Amino acid sequence: MSTVSMTEIVDALREAREAHIEKLKDWLRIPSVSTDSTRKDEVRRAGEFIRDELVDAGFAVRLDETPGHPVALGKWDGAPGAPTLLVYGHYDVQPPEPLELWRHGAFEPTVEGENLIARGATDDKGQALALVLGIGEVLRRRGSLPVNVTFLIEGEEEIGSPNLEPYIREHADELKADIALISDCSQFGPGLPAITVGLKGLCYLQIDLTGPNRDLHSGSFGGAVDNPANVLATMISRLKDDDGRVLIPGFYDKVRELTDEDRAAIRALPFSEEEFARDLEVDALHGEKGYGTLERKWARPTLDVNGLLSGWTGEGAKTVLPSRAMAKFSMRLVADQHPDEIAEMTKAFLRELCPPTCTMEISIDHGAEPVLVDPTNPWLAVASRAVERGFGKAPVMIREGGSIPVVSVLKQVLGIDTILLGLGLPDDNAHSPNEKFHLPDYQRGIETAAWLLEEMAGS
Repeated sequence: MSTVSMTEIVDALREAREAHIEKLKDWLRIPSVSTDSTRKDEVRRAGEFIRDELVDAGFAVRLDETPGHPVALGKWDGAPGAPTLLVYGHYDVQPPEPLELWRHGAFEPTVEGENLIARGATDDKGQALALVLGIGEVLRRRGSLPVNVTFLIEGEEEIGSPNLEPYIREHADELKADIALISDCSQFGPGLPAITVGLKGLCYLQIDLTGPNRDLHSGSFGGAVDNPANVLATMISRLKDDDGRVLIPGFYDKVRELTDEDRAAIRALPFSEEEFARDLEVDALHGEKGYGTLERKWARPTLDVNGLLSGWTGEGAKTVLPSRAMAKFSMRLVADQHPDEIAEMTKAFLRELCPPTCTMEISIDHGAEPVLVDPTNPWLAVASRAVERGFGKAPVMIREGGSIPVVSVLKQVLGIDTILLGLGLPDDNAHSPNEKFHLPDYQRGIETAAWLLEEMAGS
């Protein structure tokens, strides 16, 4: 048994702080935009980078092919009888556009004060690398781990992970674990580390309306045929009432309501609705009546238009009655709602709303099931102790309005829960220009990953 203590390992990690930053910069320079087919080779290069890092740490690693981008699978299973931790991350990133809004090149990582600015800094290269570095250092120093660890790092998360579920099903035996760990989310705020115990699900639809067979002169034909843009606006207005409640029949039938204890725990968090509104530069907040902002964000289902297109949108005027109109919208779902059921309800309601003057096509883009971790899950306490060691402060338990589809896949296929340990901050500009990662939190995340193995072994 190794005599290298955790104190020695943490000291080594702290001495390597600058090297950790440079390593992350090297990874961030690779423009691994999975939505851009012209960058397929760069996406692969990012996968090879993390493969090599895992190999260097002492893991047995493969870069497995999929119909899309490859999956890096790293394993160390030299602790028979000990628990197994499955660590998920992704090496692909969002497109950087609009480029003119970046203070530096999107793939030219630049340190500003205590922040590292680059596309992928927090989503998810920085957070994923922190876990690899922390766990890898334990293996390097001791030559073994106190628990078994499997890394699953993919390159298609930003395009909905179309090949991940088939991969997990095909490799289910290799991926067996007691608990999963994902760092692809955020803390509650600066100095407030958090573990996310709830994620919303997602149902994303597009509706296309067609009226006349061509665009028409609005004077010559106005009043004679229905305008698809007007029809679409009317239909959208009937999806929700003035109190923010969705009007689709059956939409709330399976919603798991917040308990009094849930609401009390949310109210106890240091959150100001006034500061929230001020940060967004809006005069007032809006949402489902009877619930606070965090309750609506985390635990109440929503429906929002994500895109609208119809008619003339260029400079100046064009008096046209458009032939077509399109809307994209998403519904964020909560515990016990299922995206397939919600999609069918929504399609039925839209068909009722669509008048005979237009034809309508409805397409489902993608979906994800909501996730709610049992608060009595013993691994939450284990992870909390590791966070307290790494961050110097016990984490709060929060929920998140976003969706991470792999979490529900891991539950369905492998039967395991996921610890969602956010290392980023809510203002990290994920998916936006000037994405950043707070470097002290990067280092704290590296140390937390190392401590997690120790806490798992002693649990």
